[in-house]
Amino acid sequence: MKHERIIILDFGGQYAHLIASRIRRLGVLAEIMSPDDSNLISRASENLTKGIIFSGGPQSVFAENSLETDPEIFNIGKPLLGICYGHQYLAHKLGGKVAPGTTGEFGAAKLKIRGNSPLFKDVNKESIVWMNHVDAVGDFAPGFENIGETPHCATAAAWNPAKNFYSVQFHLEVSHTEFGNQILTNFLEICECKFSWNMEQFLEEQKAKLREKIGDKNVFLFVSGGVDSTVTFAFLNKIIGPERVKGLFVDTGLMRENEVAQVEKSLREIGTDLTTLRSADVFLKNLAGITDPEEKRTIIGHTFLQVQQEFFSHEKLDDKWLLAQGTIYPDTVESGGTKNADKIKTHHNRAPEVQKLIDAGLVIEPVADLYKDEVRILGELLGLPHELVWRHPFPGPGLGVRILCSDTESHEILADGESGKYTKLPIKSVGVQGDFRTYKHPGIMHTDEKDIEKLETLATKFINEYSEINRCIVQLGKNFDGEIRGISLHKTDTSIGRVEILQRADAIVTKLLRESGEYETVWQFPVVLMPVSFNDTGKESVILRPVDSIDAMSASVGKLPFELLEKMAEEILKSREISAVFLDCTSKPPGTIEWE
Repeated sequence: MKHERIIILDFGGQYAHLIASRIRRLGVLAEIMSPDDSNLISRASENLTKGIIFSGGPQSVFAENSLETDPEIFNIGKPLLGICYGHQYLAHKLGGKVAPGTTGEFGAAKLKIRGNSPLFKDVNKESIVWMNHVDAVGDFAPGFENIGETPHCATAAAWNPAKNFYSVQFHLEVSHTEFGNQILTNFLEICECKFSWNMEQFLEEQKAKLREKIGDKNVFLFVSGGVDSTVTFAFLNKIIGPERVKGLFVDTGLMRENEVAQVEKSLREIGTDLTTLRSADVFLKNLAGITDPEEKRTIIGHTFLQVQQEFFSHEKLDDKWLLAQGTIYPDTVESGGTKNADKIKTHHNRAPEVQKLIDAGLVIEPVADLYKDEVRILGELLGLPHELVWRHPFPGPGLGVRILCSDTESHEILADGESGKYTKLPIKSVGVQGDFRTYKHPGIMHTDEKDIEKLETLATKFINEYSEINRCIVQLGKNFDGEIRGISLHKTDTSIGRVEILQRADAIVTKLLRESGEYETVWQFPVVLMPVSFNDTGKESVILRPVDSIDAMSASVGKLPFELLEKMAEEILKSREISAVFLDCTSKPPGTIEWE
């Protein structure tokens, strides 16, 4: 089928495909191309191409190897929108100036609109936008007007009326930019799009593609029990029939409390053929002594393949079978899976062994171009039960990426008044700033504030100001008296004892969420275990990480009642193994949703 389209040039930003997702949901097909694609100009010049978007990216326009595109793109007469790196690229290439940044700007910022550009039709003169940049435009190119500013960026948006070119420093595609959808809709209207694309069309076309790729083979699906693999299971059943699709569920020993039985029950109730492998001992043995987060993810991915291949060998499965997994786009984009993307973290379904099978055409991923919200729409179209479709996301490596480890021990005594505005933790967590992966220390903010929005704003301010941290937490409860005087980091790995400690804490959180009626108020609620204790009490601490998101590509802190969070901490602290419980107040960016 031929559809009108918007072409997105992927300059390597973590949100390049999120732009496409947003546009599809607004009713227009989006096609992603590399800026150096030899077919770009001919494709962009076609009548069906209604406009061009330059995505964000991790590089500086000053870098020697910075990504560029054919300058002819500026002469084809199509409306053009630059976002973040694309905003700077337009200025840099068309005669303006870009200034190298120092501290950068990450997270929420207040945009003030100037003038009456059609890009900002029906947008409030002041609104919240999402920033993620270091460099900034100093002077716009000739013909461009300044149409927006934030407190830290006087050149946040521009418009060239004669050429129909637009650019913004902020990420309008993320859900936390207040009028992002309206701005994107305005650009699509400027492009004279008909808004005729919908998810039902995508579903029907994807069915045809998958039937062709699968042919007369059967499919074995790697099942986690989460939303993505559950919807994938139901989708494959609908396409080729349940008699040709088998699910393989691996009990890694890293699942939540009672989760194995719950997954088996829910999947069988929707008519799937499921086999469970009890492999906890294998996973925990392979993880023994491993502390590096990337190495843990790789081992988990390798072990998945190991136990699956042993099963296939035992069952004598041959080349009449294809393998499938419920990979969604954030899994690949955060693993550096797009051509120009910087790797944030390796997902277990993008471990090297898995990638080799994918490259060999032996793995199908029916929902790999979708985001979590789109997967849920697909689940609803397939008629799956509400509780399955709206279950909180859970990472494929399970609790393995929520149990922080350390190969060293340390003990620090804090002098009176030494802590200042925050106390740096002796462990690190992963983050994303300016489209780059960061691996820095979290900081405990010293504040009595209990308003979560204010805490999130304060965390963003601290992370922008203090370069040694990429995540901020506040104390919810403790098993020691007085202020923090000493901080201990304990040498430890992923053991069954630590898994059980985290399972109990996670079960408390889930139970109180459901009892309070707040379970669907938040998108996800990771509970993290770290081998850090305070004032010689316990050997572990727990971090609560409630998040609001749509697609996992951006997130804010879940706006739950603070009293509920304190109640969770109180229940968790009944275990004397726990020294303290904290709330993670960090948005994404600059922190990722998971800590590893």
